[in-house]
Amino acid sequence: MPALSPPRAAYIHVPFCRHRCGYCNFTLIAGRDDLIDAYLDGLGREMAALETPRPVDTIFLGGGTPTHLDAPRLAELLALVRRWFPPSPGYEFSLEANPADIDAARLAAAVAGGVTRVSLGVQSFDLAKLKVLERDHTAAIARQAAEQVRVAGLAVSLDLIFAAPGETLAGWRSDLDQALALEPDHLSLYGLTFERGTAYWSRRAKGELVSQDEEIERSMYLEAIDRLTAAGYEHYETSNFARPGRRCRHNETYWAAHGYYAAGPGAARYVAGVRETNHRSTTTWLNRILAGQPPVAESEQLGPEDRAREALVLGLRRIADGVDRRAFAAEFGYDIDQLGGDELPKLIAGRLLDDSHGRLRLTREGLLISDWIWSKFLRV
Repeated sequence: MPALSPPRAAYIHVPFCRHRCGYCNFTLIAGRDDLIDAYLDGLGREMAALETPRPVDTIFLGGGTPTHLDAPRLAELLALVRRWFPPSPGYEFSLEANPADIDAARLAAAVAGGVTRVSLGVQSFDLAKLKVLERDHTAAIARQAAEQVRVAGLAVSLDLIFAAPGETLAGWRSDLDQALALEPDHLSLYGLTFERGTAYWSRRAKGELVSQDEEIERSMYLEAIDRLTAAGYEHYETSNFARPGRRCRHNETYWAAHGYYAAGPGAARYVAGVRETNHRSTTTWLNRILAGQPPVAESEQLGPEDRAREALVLGLRRIADGVDRRAFAAEFGYDIDQLGGDELPKLIAGRLLDDSHGRLRLTREGLLISDWIWSKFLRV
């Protein structure tokens, strides 16, 4: 297998939020703005362990809510990130944002700090659905935020959630129509999941919330694919759609199974074949950093075959491109047929995978049961 190249991407996790939405299981901390300054100090120390700046092509600030920081602290954060991860010419720099946080001061800080695209957590334009999702904005605020980001000269990406409790197909169509009316550069669509440990999980167990029927969720997903592709968006990954030339290049690093740096509580990195994840607790991460100890909670060295299997699954998520058989074998040292074994011909014969023109791709039918397909390629 060819030697692994140094990463050309960096992810920074910002854990602060106004509150934790009931469905959220991300690494975040709410109501502890008193820790922001200490977090910035700790983040600087963690990145200083790199010893020398690492040039990258893409940077992604996620959360949590990076725009929960006020403008001066956001500017400090962006300067810190650019110091240790200097962007190369033509770079992409993404910033996740809560629509309610968008204002002139934060946008000015973002532009001055080199941000090129903003991912807005809109989730819905329907007030009742927003209340179910425990979001703190309205449709009007979301529209205004998208317009402000565009006027600032930054690319606009919208996140939407479907299959919320009580949501109808007609309501989801309305969300899609209102999103398209904003002419975003990019959209990410996610079916609502009930994750163990979240408030939603407990409320469903008590009968306070009812998850959507699988057929309704399937219909919503297919409706989104049809409407967005008809509107000129490329369905380039299972959950992501983009105008031509507006894919999220940073996330494509993940799907290509290439390396990436990361810093912050709960952040996961992949460097030199080693996968590491920091402590999810912001206070634990911070205490370890300030004590001069590594913030890593989990570490795993991927063997060549496991790396190849993971790369195959990640590559198949790329709906538009799929996996080029010859390039895959050259990069990862395994033929796809070796990894697929007896299951691969069955999936192709069942029209769940398309194997033509030297590429393996998910079909529309396969897309709907992709999690089951992944289990055929990954070793457990």
